[in-house]
Amino acid sequence: MRKLELYQPYPRQKLFHNSRVRETLFMAGNQLGKTLAGAAHATYHATGRYPDWYDGVRFEDATRGWVGGESAVFVRDTSQSLLFGEPGKLGTGFIPRECIIDDSIVMARGVPGAIDRCAIKHVSGGRSMIGFKNYEQGREKWQGSTLSWVWLDEEPDEEIYTEALTRTNATGGMVWMTFTPLRGMSHVVRRFLNEHSPDRQVINMTIEDVLHYSEEDRRKIISAYPAHEREARAKGIPMLGEGKIFPVTEELITCKPFDIPFTYQRLGGLDFGWSHPTAAAKIAYDPETDIAYVTHVYRVKEATPLLHSAALKAWGEELLWAWPHDGLQHDKGSGEQLADIYRKNGLKLLSERATFPDGTSGVEAGLMMMLDRMQTGRFKVFNTCSDFFEEFRLYHRKDGKVVKEGDDILCAIRYALMMLRYAQFLPMDRIRDQVRDKYSISTRNSVQIEYNPLDPDYIARDQYNPNRM
Repeated sequence: MRKLELYQPYPRQKLFHNSRVRETLFMAGNQLGKTLAGAAHATYHATGRYPDWYDGVRFEDATRGWVGGESAVFVRDTSQSLLFGEPGKLGTGFIPRECIIDDSIVMARGVPGAIDRCAIKHVSGGRSMIGFKNYEQGREKWQGSTLSWVWLDEEPDEEIYTEALTRTNATGGMVWMTFTPLRGMSHVVRRFLNEHSPDRQVINMTIEDVLHYSEEDRRKIISAYPAHEREARAKGIPMLGEGKIFPVTEELITCKPFDIPFTYQRLGGLDFGWSHPTAAAKIAYDPETDIAYVTHVYRVKEATPLLHSAALKAWGEELLWAWPHDGLQHDKGSGEQLADIYRKNGLKLLSERATFPDGTSGVEAGLMMMLDRMQTGRFKVFNTCSDFFEEFRLYHRKDGKVVKEGDDILCAIRYALMMLRYAQFLPMDRIRDQVRDKYSISTRNSVQIEYNPLDPDYIARDQYNPNRM
């Protein structure tokens, strides 16, 4: 049980484990831990030994599952080894040795050390069954059985995926895939990115989400990949080609968090949702350089305006909010406009919906405005805004049209940038409080402040020096 006990998933891996949908694609770069997470997930369902933090789908009884991969040798050396241990070292994988029922093991033909199927003790007292398949066997070998779950490690052809999913129809079970999207926008990837379904989820993990690499390690790994494969191998991003809406590198728009100077203006952007998430973004705008910084993002679905408002007021109760035209729609229950409901819950929404200065609000114009800022260095995002980057990486067109899925935070940012003319400085009392906190200034016990005209906080510090109050 040691390997299972030692497994401590990173946040993106934990998000994958806690998925509650029928079809999950865990799309990640090479050597980032996607197969490791897939093996842990299979172990949870086969043994019933779920960790305390686990909030995903649980099977109370024994399960029947298949593990698939590109070839029998590949399956033996990767997923089978992670689950059972390397050949000859049974019980050194994720599945504890005491859970493996020795006399149930059936070896595969033609590949030394490869397991065909094996029974596993489940905490309910039943016997789970794990079988191993490979894509080279063809579609026919994937027919017939009724399963609780299927794990596909590496991308299958569409017909294999369809058969795997069909095996779980009768049980309402699940299928999850773990792979690096080196095939680009294949039929399987398009299914997840273009065909919206509440039973389907994509989780993306990049080299930035993996904590066991140093910054220097990441730089060396990324630079070693061919340029055209870097986004796929390091970030798990399918090669979108001309379909990518923002064809700029993440490095161009990413920055480390910093204390926002008092000379910057602030504005929030809000995108309403329910079945798709309600999203928000906070913008800090430097009017001197015309750079807009995304400092905070928020994305939550199936929650009420009261809950969203409570969470967003923590960003500053004085913050003004840009919002879209659907805020003019009336709530079916109360009959009130959605924007007014948020106002009653304490958010300071602007009096009018988001438009450009000329009164227009076209999506394409907004996207081109964002792209122009990105390409000219006037749009930056704090590297802590991981949900933004997940949307940014997969935002694309299909047949020339914007795919309106997984773009909730991007929409919130677009609304804020359209209304940037209404961004405001912090109120004077907030500036006064922050200066006192930052520089330990007390009106009772004045301290000496060394003035430096090159310091961006100089004016604020000088103005609020208690010696001048």
